[in-house]
Amino acid sequence: MDEAQIYARLKSIFEDVFGYESIELTPELTAEDVDGWDSISHFRLVLTVERVFKVKFSPTEIGTFETVGALVALIRSHAER
Repeated sequence: MDEAQIYARLKSIFEDVFGYESIELTPELTAEDVDGWDSISHFRLVLTVERVFKVKFSPTEIGTFETVGALVALIRSHAER
């Protein structure tokens, strides 16, 4: 799966989790940039990403991504395993 495909799927996930009709995902996007991205929505986001991409993140990995770009890199690293 290439980066563009990951971003396309993530866009749909972010729109669902955060209730936006349209959100622009960039590699630099952080929780501070998204209204409603708190600890509870972060948990929902992680669970949804794991389900959709069929990956399982360790607790350490969940705490390490601070940007959407880091999340994409994490997804790619799991997809390559």
